Amino acid sequence: MTITTSSETYNGWANYETWNVALWLGNDESLYHLAQQWAEHGYKSLSHQLEELYGAVTPDGVYWKHADLNINELNEMLAEL
Repeated sequence: MTITTSSETYNGWANYETWNVALWLGNDESLYHLAQQWAEHGYKSLSHQLEELYGAVTPDGVYWKHADLNINELNEMLAEL
């Protein structure tokens, strides 16, 4: 018997893309400090800064503005920094 859930997640995040962005923002010192500075403005504003300063993608190749990102989850993460 296999039990499945109706909600697919990636390490507790909505999907791989959201997890990857959160991982980099939470674990890279320079990205973390930038995220702290922009936290009150929300992830969409932060993503513009990330793209300008670090290029279009995370070091793993996920776009900072990927369409599948769960912005609500990222905003919640930023609020906790």
